[in-house]
Amino acid sequence: MNITVSATLAANEEIDRRRRAGHRVLNLAFGEAGLPVHPALQERLSAAAGQNGYGPVAGAAALREAAAGYWTRRRLPTDPGLVVCGPGSKPLLYGLLLAIGGDIVLPVPSWVSYAAQAELAGARSLPVPALPGGGGAPDPERVVPAVLRARAAGRDVRSLLVTLPDNPSGTLAGADTVKQLAEVARELDLVIVSDEIYRDLVHDPDAGFLSPAEAAPERTVVTSGLSKSLALGGWRIGVARLPSARLRDRLLAVASEIWSSPAAPVQQAAAYAYTEPPELVERIGRSRRLHAAVARAVHARLTAAGVRTAAPQGGFYLYPDFTGRLDPSRAGRDVSTSAGLAALLLDAYGVGVLPGHAFGDDPAALRVRMATSLLYGGTTEQRLAALSAPDPLALPWIAASLDHLGEALDGLVAPRSARRGGPPPDRVVRCSDR
Repeated sequence: MNITVSATLAANEEIDRRRRAGHRVLNLAFGEAGLPVHPALQERLSAAAGQNGYGPVAGAAALREAAAGYWTRRRLPTDPGLVVCGPGSKPLLYGLLLAIGGDIVLPVPSWVSYAAQAELAGARSLPVPALPGGGGAPDPERVVPAVLRARAAGRDVRSLLVTLPDNPSGTLAGADTVKQLAEVARELDLVIVSDEIYRDLVHDPDAGFLSPAEAAPERTVVTSGLSKSLALGGWRIGVARLPSARLRDRLLAVASEIWSSPAAPVQQAAAYAYTEPPELVERIGRSRRLHAAVARAVHARLTAAGVRTAAPQGGFYLYPDFTGRLDPSRAGRDVSTSAGLAALLLDAYGVGVLPGHAFGDDPAALRVRMATSLLYGGTTEQRLAALSAPDPLALPWIAASLDHLGEALDGLVAPRSARRGGPPPDRVVRCSDR
């Protein structure tokens, strides 16, 4: 087993080390929501601080009922008895791998922890490229032959994962793709695991989000949490919607041996959040607009520099492709891998990103992930100002961050007149170009 510290966490620690040493670093590596906790949630957490019992393995009844209501309002009628809560959606995803068993189909690229968790669970991932512009979902037409080949070679492939919207690309798989995957999953008897942690941060609420649980309710698990929509990453709370009592019972058996039960005070605050009171709906709406504005501004900088990047549709990520865009004479070295590009950006320009190979991408493809959510300010006051600003891009600290990135691109990317070969600059990044 070759498991190392998560690339995301390792990069964040390295950036913190450099900042403590006095270096100026723009942190585009860490996917934290970058916003303050809403006071109403702080009050409920404080009020529940005296609750120190373990509680049910599946989670408090109030939280399960609230989560069921949350999904029901999103066209997913849910029985609270089929909801399982955990200390974050990440442990729930790992628990599901153990409960489902077998190997899992993953889109390429995909979040850094999926493949690592599969290995920890004693399974293997089966990588399948995503469709152009629809990251987070494996190409349905490639899934069938990939699974059949794997099974013919003796592998036990039992599940398929999608992320809607996607990390690392910030794009959203379309309804047609989701429907095709649902049919493929039925044909191959696969459980679909739909990671929808960013669902409430789709930039356009009218974008036509379709969950696989609508298209294939009998075989889809949905996971979610509050770490992104309400910036509660450090509180560690997640919820899972199970399609059957059998899978729920298997997940509970795993949970009982790993985390026993989620933290009781956090569950009480989360139960309030999932009832979606007006003040939290407003906060999420403001967050969504801020994430969209800053991600689009970074996309504009990349596009202006001729770097191929899919337009962001949800969350706070972009996945630019620098292949054919670097000027070795300007960069000071010839870069041949995504890890080398990430190192160059950090060492020479003070810009922290994650290399594409950490997401299962081809190491020789010069793609990196950029997370824009830590550009909102270094203090609570600045972040609140960003949330309420009519034009957050005009705030001096956000403008300075965008200028920092622009300076790095100016120093790194070859001028348009000097570029030769490769696709035109305005071409969208295509995950199948591997």
